[in-house]
Amino acid sequence: MSVRSISAICFFSVLLGTSLVACRTPETRSLLGQSLQAPELPDDVMAKRSMALEHARTILAVHPESEEALIWVGRRTAYLGRYREAVDIYTDALLLHPDSHRLRRHRGHRYITLRQFDAAIADLQEADALSRDLPDRVEADGMPNAQGRPRSTTKGNILYHLALARYLTGDYATAALDFKRCLDLATNDDMRVAAAYWVYLSARRADEQDLASDALAVATPDMDLLENHTYHVLLLTFQDVAIEDGPPSHLDAGVDEATLSYGLAMNAALAGRDEEARDKLLSIIEETNWAAFGHIAAEADLARAPSGSILLASPDSADLPAEPVQPKK
Repeated sequence: MSVRSISAICFFSVLLGTSLVACRTPETRSLLGQSLQAPELPDDVMAKRSMALEHARTILAVHPESEEALIWVGRRTAYLGRYREAVDIYTDALLLHPDSHRLRRHRGHRYITLRQFDAAIADLQEADALSRDLPDRVEADGMPNAQGRPRSTTKGNILYHLALARYLTGDYATAALDFKRCLDLATNDDMRVAAAYWVYLSARRADEQDLASDALAVATPDMDLLENHTYHVLLLTFQDVAIEDGPPSHLDAGVDEATLSYGLAMNAALAGRDEEARDKLLSIIEETNWAAFGHIAAEADLARAPSGSILLASPDSADLPAEPVQPKK
């Protein structure tokens, strides 16, 4: 459909008083060829996040060249689902701070959200190189956990997102090594279980069994967790450890639901239950927030393997299928 045709539809929608949701410019397209609009947020969440963005902009107005202020405007913009705009903010900020590993870390993250994995890898590799000889530091949370205690670090986040981008392209062997570096940097159990989970999946898919076994052994039933309960549950599931209390009841439907469902899909795939794994991946596409990493990973697996075994798909087959896989009705 041409831009002129879309404009006409929007014009008549205004005349008829109908919804303009379909007229909004998509943020990106899924790996299965579907148009992805910015997620609709509840009114109270939208109001709170919009106020936080305005506060960040006020700080930037006072300190227009501040790397920190620029980063927060980008982050707050992304929390509203405006991911392309956030990338533009980081890109402009890099003109002022061309050697910033932190700006590249955040832009790389949002390139992943937009399914631009090569751009993400380029940014995050550069961020890794620029930060290699610098001290690591705790990274403030934009959406803090219940105790308000940040758990991740700048270097840890660079490696985590770099490894994730590699995983999403099907480069499991390199992803496993980068996730292992992230695991080695972890200073608390939240970061350990997050990195160990992805080391395990990457290593299993790269047929690096020793590395997978070592990662799996990181998880024990009694760990000090504030936020990454889902990764902990999944690692114990991979160990075939019974979880007395079941999955945590406080999962965020936008993110942890996709994380849990993707991990269970991979558990089925690794056990050879291909049909069950495929059904779970299709459910993720239909039911979860498209910005969640579990959702993106489900897209990547289905795009590489529109039929047959999920695990046997070649990384070279990562191009979009001729006929996009359709979510279940």
